[in-house]
This record gives sequence, structure tokens and C-alpha cells, in this order.
Amino acid sequence: MEQIRISVRALVEFLLRSGDIDNRRGGMADKEAMQLGSRLHRKIQSRMGAGYRPEVSLKYEKTQKDYLLLVEGRADGIQETEDGTVIDEIKGVYRNVSTMEGPCEIHLAQAKCYAAIYGREKGLERIAVQMTYCNLETEEIRRFLMEYQVEELWNWFDDLTEEYGKWCEMELAWKALRQESIKECVFPFAYRDGQKELAAAVYRTLARRKKIFIQAPTGVGKTISAVFPAVKAVGEGLGDKIFYLTAKTITRTVAEEAFGRLKQQGLKFKVFTLTAKEKICPMEEVDCNPDTCPYAKGHYDRVNGAVFEMLTQSECFDREAVLKWSEKWKVCPFEMGLDVSLWADAIICDYNYVFDPRVRLKRFFGEGVKGDYLFLIDEAHNLVERGREMYSASLWKEDFLEMKRLLTERNKKLSRLLNRCNKIMLGWKRECETCTTRDNIGELILPLMSLVGEMEDFLEELPVGELRTKVLDFYFQVRSFLDISELVDDHYVIYTELAENGHFQVKLYCVDTSRNLQKCLDRGNAAVFFSATLLPVKYYISLLSDTPDDYAIYAKSPFDPGKSRILVGTDVSSRYTRRGQQEYRKIAAYIKKVTETQRGNYLVFFPSYRMMADVAACTEPILDPSIRCIYQTAGMREAEREAFLAEFEENARDEKEKEPKQGLVGFCVMGGIFGEGIDLKRDRLIGAILVGTGLPQVCREREILKKYYDDRNQDGFAYAYRYPGMNKVLQSAGRVIRTDEDRGIILLLDERFAGKEYLQMFPREWAGYDFCTLASVRDKTAEFWEQSRQREEEPRGGDLPCKTVLQEEPSNDTIAGKKHNDTQHGGMYE
Repeated sequence: MEQIRISVRALVEFLLRSGDIDNRRGGMADKEAMQLGSRLHRKIQSRMGAGYRPEVSLKYEKTQKDYLLLVEGRADGIQETEDGTVIDEIKGVYRNVSTMEGPCEIHLAQAKCYAAIYGREKGLERIAVQMTYCNLETEEIRRFLMEYQVEELWNWFDDLTEEYGKWCEMELAWKALRQESIKECVFPFAYRDGQKELAAAVYRTLARRKKIFIQAPTGVGKTISAVFPAVKAVGEGLGDKIFYLTAKTITRTVAEEAFGRLKQQGLKFKVFTLTAKEKICPMEEVDCNPDTCPYAKGHYDRVNGAVFEMLTQSECFDREAVLKWSEKWKVCPFEMGLDVSLWADAIICDYNYVFDPRVRLKRFFGEGVKGDYLFLIDEAHNLVERGREMYSASLWKEDFLEMKRLLTERNKKLSRLLNRCNKIMLGWKRECETCTTRDNIGELILPLMSLVGEMEDFLEELPVGELRTKVLDFYFQVRSFLDISELVDDHYVIYTELAENGHFQVKLYCVDTSRNLQKCLDRGNAAVFFSATLLPVKYYISLLSDTPDDYAIYAKSPFDPGKSRILVGTDVSSRYTRRGQQEYRKIAAYIKKVTETQRGNYLVFFPSYRMMADVAACTEPILDPSIRCIYQTAGMREAEREAFLAEFEENARDEKEKEPKQGLVGFCVMGGIFGEGIDLKRDRLIGAILVGTGLPQVCREREILKKYYDDRNQDGFAYAYRYPGMNKVLQSAGRVIRTDEDRGIILLLDERFAGKEYLQMFPREWAGYDFCTLASVRDKTAEFWEQSRQREEEPRGGDLPCKTVLQEEPSNDTIAGKKHNDTQHGGMYE
């Protein structure tokens, strides 16, 4: 018989919600800081005496016709007193507990469920429920005690489980349909050479509950090669929910298309795309309260009906579908979407909904919550810096002064607390000349906790307006800082910084994200990391994984290597010490020779806007008049970006022409919006010139990164500068060959590319690279295009066959990184 499990907390939160969404009150005071709360729980429990049993596991099994419902949870405490049995539920909060008039209804319902289960199990007639609220900073306690007839509680609890029954029956019927459809599902394309083995490697990883890192160049078909085996794994009971994670909208669309291909075969799979609140909100301004938003008013009274109807009457769960059903029921589409995700088979979403402690989906990744999740992590190279952002936090001293100025006349206690925090930071500021690392910031944490509690009470009464918005923003900054402070360990560097404008900040900087990411991944079964630029792989594994037995696979590009030419210019440099008119003129001459040898569309990538402008000033005067130059600008809007790319579409050659009438050169910044995620296929782009090695600019945090790894006997410069820079190079170069019909030149302009430390990072498909100088680049470029024309004139059968080569290897053999303190990378994949 099928077993359906649900926690007591999830049951009551799902079924007993009511009323409005209101960002002005209600939620903040009830949020628990989990690690602090757990420690406080144990402290309170230890004081309760011999008759008190802490952390008592309880469960109830309800047998239905087709399934067994298991409701389980853990009471914080059960105490036997002279007056009877008491179920104790402890909640740690930041707010002032002395101002509480009664317990939160959802908290009380959770305790009543425990009381019903325990009272029924022990055959009691009466039982008491005690709600214990404790302030996390002052440890002040407020208790609310209520007594119930067990029979009355049991009838109430039984009604809850009956109400949940219709959701269970819906889920079981759908799963039966889903599992049967998966059996009939086949790979939707003819397998390319090696693609079947790639999909099989993904499946084996999921079956073994491991992680795999896949270097998958463009053309391999990485998305469907990950999605298909994951769906099959669900069919075999190896997982129950797929999370397809990505950093960009375009890759979300590709994922939707992959699932769509399988659904065209008859696959029954609820695929939900989670859209950010700002992008799906139907109101002109996002302001989630019943006075300004009709969708917020009474949302919780209607949302379960909306979700149930959508799940039973629709098979489409994208943005447009959610908007349609939310409009019908007049509920918030974002919140409704979160509820729909509970019942989805696959969730396509941004990284932060899984990993970011501030916004991750608590229903899947909250404290104590685990599931049979399969993680497919696309464009995984982006997760390194995104992870650092998600697990870091900072506070600026000036913000405390500004808050004090705004609130002094309104709340004297808040003003005193703000002043207390400011004084601590002022002392640190006096010790800091420019940047100082600190072992800990313990003296600031308790004052911040007091401040947060008082701000919650203040915000409960503060009316909507500009002041409330400012206070709320500051409140979330402080709360975020406190939450991140609980994660700080030896993977962090704490530093204070005095900025050039005199402003002072304290930052909790997560240098190595592996442990925090691993904690999230541990809530599921297995993970697949894939990207076209996951090189060097040991670098990425060291920052994205905290286990020693991960797998790694390199899939060689299926494209004919003869359709591209990789040239390395060895007589030019972008080093800061070499920058000047002489080098700029040389770079301009390279651009002229390459773009005039074969007229067409080119992109030239630079390390900065400043260098781009300096080189452009030397380039335009010497270019043939038939070649136009266009430029990326800082902060381009969507329409401007589309217009920039449209130029390449319009300038592509006509099928009857050997080359377009005009040449087009787009000047861009490496690592910017045109360096990743754009597809200029065929003659829309025939070459990329990359000026420099993409090294990030020297800054405070890059130097902290470098020192962190140097102190651990690793190559700090590589971790802080070379590896991130090379990723930008590979991403920009990857714009050239997007399909089997593409052909083009990739010119790397910097003498450093000829050094061993860079050559060993070249992808395997660059094995035929060649060196050039300004004197030889025209001839080598012309030779490639002549060979390319000859190949075009050959019959189709004359093309050389090309296989996708797979190499599977456990990371404990090939991936040294932090595990073995090996910083010399002997192979291109390593």
C-alpha cells in the first residue's frame, strides 16, 4: 500500500491558513532563527525538571482504501504533572514576548495535533497544551496554557486528516498516471555519438545518490541528456521531484523545451516554472497588503481552492498558466505558484530558491525538511560567485546613524539600541586604516538581536509610507546579517573596511561555498552539475562540493574541429603595465587584419569599458569604410541589447553571397551581457577576438580570496584571478561555434595565453590551437577561410566524422583541489 507522509507542521500550515497576505505585520515576529532557537530549546528543556521529556517523537497512521497516511512530528516536550499531562511547544522569537496577547494560531494548532495524537495513544480524557515563547536575545519567557478534552481534540484532528485526504487521492491518481507514462518515454532525438553514454552516466549518478560534474561543450545536448535520465530515475523510484536550477531566463526556456519534447510523447509530468515575484505580480507596484492589492486580500481563504482546481484541470504550469488561474480566483500569483510547486514533479527555478538562506523554499528546504529531490544544476560555473553572494552579508555603520536620525523622536528605545550598535562599529572603525580582518564579531550580535526584536514591535504599528519602507529595508539587512552570522566557520573571512568616501562596513564574506551548498544538497538524493565552461573542474568541485567521491565527465564537442581556428597572438599584452597607445594600436591592427581578411560579423571582447574605448579610438580610423563598429554601453536596457543583437541578424550574408556587403564589429566587455547566453548562429557571427585573459580587477575581496588560499598552501592567484578570468574567456569564445553549420575564428590576444598555466586550461576541442603574430595573423586567417570555402564546396559525405568522447573518473583520483592541496593541473580537464 502506498504511504504518504506529512509532518504535523506542514499539515497545519497548509490547511489552516486564512486571511490576507500582509507585509506590514504578522510574519516577522513569528520567524525563528533555527540554530539559535534550537540551542534555546535545549536550555529551556533542561530547566524543566525530572518529569519533563524533551523531543518526543509522535506519529499517527491512518489507513485509507488506497493509501496509508502517516502524520508525524516531534513535540518539544511532554511533562507529567499532578494536574495531568502537558504538551509543551517552544518557539524562539525576536519580538518582545511581554507584549504578546496570545499564541499564534498556527503554532497552537501544531501543539494541539501533538496533544491529540498523544492523548489518544495514552487513553487520556484531558490534556493541556502549553505554548512557550522565548525571546532569543533576552531569554525572557512568556507561556500560554490551555486545557482540552482529548475526544474534542481528536475529532478536530481527524477532520484535518480527512480534509487532507482529497489532496492525497489526487496525488496518488496523478503519480500512477505519471509512472506509467514514464515507462513509455524514449529519448526524443536520434542519439549523437556519445550522447547515450552521457545520459547513462547521469542516470548512474542519480541511482548511486552521488554528484557528477559534466564539462559539456555547446552541441552536446546537455539539457536533454540531463532531463531525460532524471525523468527515468523518477520512474524507477530513485527520486520524486526534479529541481532544474539555472541563473538565466534563457536556460529556463531551454529546460521547458526539453520537458516539452518528452510531454509530446505522452509523458505526464507537472513541470512548474517559478517566476520571481517582481516579474509575475499583476499590480503596477509590488506591495503585498490588503489595502493596496486586491489579490492579497483574503488570499489564504481562496488559495487552496485555486491550487486544487489548477492541479486537477490543467497540465500546464508556466508563468502564463499561473497568471490565468490566479486571476480567476483573485489570489496572488507568486504565492499561489509556491503552493503549486508542492505538487509539481519538476520545478524550474533560479539557484536562490534552493540555496539562498534568505529566500530558499522553506517548504522543501526548511529546518528538518528533506525529500527525494534530484538536482540538475545548469550553467554551474555561475554558482561560485552567486554562492558567495548568497552566503555573505554586510552592514554599513552609516545606515545605523541614518536610522537613528529618522527614529530618535519616534522611539527612544530604538534610538538607544541603534546608538549601541553604532558605538561598537565606531570602535572597530578607529582600529581600521583601510581593511582589517577579525576573528569574530560576537560583541555586536546580541545588540543586533535586541535591535531586531524592538524593530519588529515598532513595525507592527508603523503605518505604510516612506518611513516604513526604509525601516523595513534596514530590518531585513540586519536580519540577514544575523542569519548569516550563524553560518560563519572556517570557510568565511570576517573583515571591516573603510571606504574611500569614509563609510565603514563589516562583512561576513563566504570565501568557500562548498559546505553551505552541500547542506542544501544533502536535503535531496543526488545532483548533476553541468556547463560548457566547467574548467578547470577541480576548481569548481572544490567550491561547489564538500564530498570526496564526486564523478566528473568530459564530453568532447560533436562539432568538426576543422570549422574553427584558435589563434593565440603572442606579441601583444593587456597587462596594466603594458597598456598604452603602442599596445592599443597593435590590437587595432589585429582587429583590422582579421575583419578585413573575411568580411562578416565579429565580436571583440575587452577587459574593461575604458580599454574598449581606447582601442576603438585607434581602430575606427584604420578600418575599411565598409566595416561598421557598434558598442556595448554600461547599463544597457533590454531594448538596447536587442537592437545591438539585431544588427548581427540584419548583417548576415545572403545565401547567394560569399560574404555580406558590409562588415560589422561589435565591441563588448568580457563577462558582460554579450559574453554569455546569446546565440548568433551561422553567419550572424564568424569570429571573436578576445583581448586579455579576463582577470577580475584587483580589489579588496579578490585579495582576501588570494590570501585565503595561499594560507592553505594552494594557488591563491589562480583561485582569485586566473580561473574566474579564464571562465570569462571561454564563455566569450563560445559565442562563435553554436551549431554544426557554424565556422569561425577565435583570436586570443595576450602573450600570457602561450604560458603553460593557460594552455593547460584550454578545452580539449582547442587542441589544434596555433600561435601567431601581427605579421602572420592575416595569412593564417586567410588560410583558414580558404580551407573553409573548400570544405563548403565538398559533398556532404566529405565531412570528417566526429565522436563525442566521454571520460568518467571519480574525483578522488583526478580532482585534487583542496582535498589534496594540489595546485599544479597536469591535464586540460583538470
